[in-house]
Amino acid sequence: MVAAAGSGTRFGGAKLWADLAGSPVLAWVLRALGDPASGITELVVVADPADHRRVVEVGAAVAPRLGCVCVPGGGRRQDSVRNGVGAATRELVLVHDGARPGVTPELVARVLGAARKHGAATACVPVADSTARVAQGLVEEVLERSSLGAIQTPQAFNRELLLQAHLSAEETDLTADDDAALVLALGHAVAAVPGDPRNLKVTRTEDLMALRAWLAASDGVTR
Repeated sequence: MVAAAGSGTRFGGAKLWADLAGSPVLAWVLRALGDPASGITELVVVADPADHRRVVEVGAAVAPRLGCVCVPGGGRRQDSVRNGVGAATRELVLVHDGARPGVTPELVARVLGAARKHGAATACVPVADSTARVAQGLVEEVLERSSLGAIQTPQAFNRELLLQAHLSAEETDLTADDDAALVLALGHAVAAVPGDPRNLKVTRTEDLMALRAWLAASDGVTR
């Protein structure tokens, strides 16, 4: 998903429509981005064309201030993001995975603020477990976790910088897991903003269960 703040977002897959406390996962994300406190002023959703009508309907229901523009995805994640960024019109773009429904307007605003200052920023949470580099089933090195962080979305960038990073990646045949890595490959610094451990990416049933438990413990508080 690509959202704009003087920002954009990428979604994909059936997990976006999984039920979370009575609303689809996608609705939680759009609601947070549509909150005026987020600082988002434009919303572009990258999705399968078969889902565009449904996405627009959800956007109109939970984020009427923004609505949303839908564009088709590409073969890789970065192709999809590039499509979304190309459709955005603001100076800053915010890229967020549609499968992270725990995002909050406050987190979005923090990341955007850091991107305004540094040109690029990502949400990041400390690594709780020991982390190792493994090859062929053997531990090669145990890494010092105090200097490690787990990268999340949202990530925000100067739009022209991000487009340059995508163009460079295409020219050098670079594939990366997120846009911060593409910007780093240009030699540009990326600011690390404190993320939120509840900003989980829904990839397994257990992730949905964890989010449902969190909401239940919060008495079903909604945004």
